[in-house]
Amino acid sequence: MADPVTTVDSGPRKVTRQVVVQAPAAAVFDLIADPHRHPELDGSGTVRDSPVAGPDRLSAGAKFTVGMKQYGVPYKITSTVTAFEDDRLLEWQHPMGHRWRWELVEAAPGVTQVTETFDYTSARSPKVLELMGQPAKNAAGITGTLQALADRFERA
Repeated sequence: MADPVTTVDSGPRKVTRQVVVQAPAAAVFDLIADPHRHPELDGSGTVRDSPVAGPDRLSAGAKFTVGMKQYGVPYKITSTVTAFEDDRLLEWQHPMGHRWRWELVEAAPGVTQVTETFDYTSARSPKVLELMGQPAKNAAGITGTLQALADRFERA
């Protein structure tokens, strides 16, 4: 069984979870950096398995669009990559200002510590996100995503 997902205190208005994955950082990064595969990663149930517009591999400044669905309402979101270090760091910003950040550290050969953060410190309406319960919903979604990621590579 994969290591459990743990909570990381990364400060106010940040929701961070971490897991150890039995795979090289490059293999994990390849999955995260391909926006067409984001529906495979999603543990929240909000990313729809619909056509994704964007490059096959994200890079600094790249834009990509994914189909989403929340509260029964389908919509599309175009995000912009705001931080990128091949095989180590990928962050994109949502149009409303919040960011999703992935950090990978190869802890040992073939073993990677994966940290995912929902950072809404720069969101246009952080209080609205809090009133809507987004931090808790995103915490659950991140936990689901990271557990599925760990399970995926454990089976590989």
